[in-house]
Amino acid sequence: MRHRKVLIADDDDTTRHILHTTLVQWGYEATVCKDGAEAFRSLREADAPPIALLDWMMPGMDGIEICSELRKEQTTATRYLILLTTRSNKEDVIEGLRAGADDYVTKPFHMGELRARLIVGTRVVSLHASLADQISELTGALERVKHLEGLLPICSHCKSVRDDHNYWKRVDQYFSEHSDVKFTQTICPVCQKKRDELAQTESEFWTPKGE
Repeated sequence: MRHRKVLIADDDDTTRHILHTTLVQWGYEATVCKDGAEAFRSLREADAPPIALLDWMMPGMDGIEICSELRKEQTTATRYLILLTTRSNKEDVIEGLRAGADDYVTKPFHMGELRARLIVGTRVVSLHASLADQISELTGALERVKHLEGLLPICSHCKSVRDDHNYWKRVDQYFSEHSDVKFTQTICPVCQKKRDELAQTESEFWTPKGE
């Protein structure tokens, strides 16, 4: 699944290897970058991992710069970014979060803590994806409603309607094709009364007089 893809960016070979091996064992698909510039390019791609582990100090671009720049663009603003650093005082934590990081793990990090934070990141990314799907569905539904709000030519005799391609269709057929409306067959009281009256008239007509 896409939300279990993680990008690892660290200029230390040993750290990259440990993180990559560990994440794969945990069931993640890990992408490795050796410096900040490479990580930034990768995270700006359309199919980039939604979660990133970023070392604070890296050549090219540091983790703080990456977080700050990604938050400026709509297409990358929802990346879940976790900073990895030896800095642990409150001022550093505040600086990292203000720059756009979602979470913060100090080195040397405890693997249990890192795994727990990745689980949180995975859950957040999954919720973002679900919300995006719902927004897309609502947008599509709204467009269909707007389409139906326009002027709709309807025959004054048979009540058929004309679609955008100049074809005449029954009302129920048209709405079924342009919305999620499902029709069930029934008869209104007025039509039922007319039907009963017609049936009564036909019965009287066909019944011989004197019977």
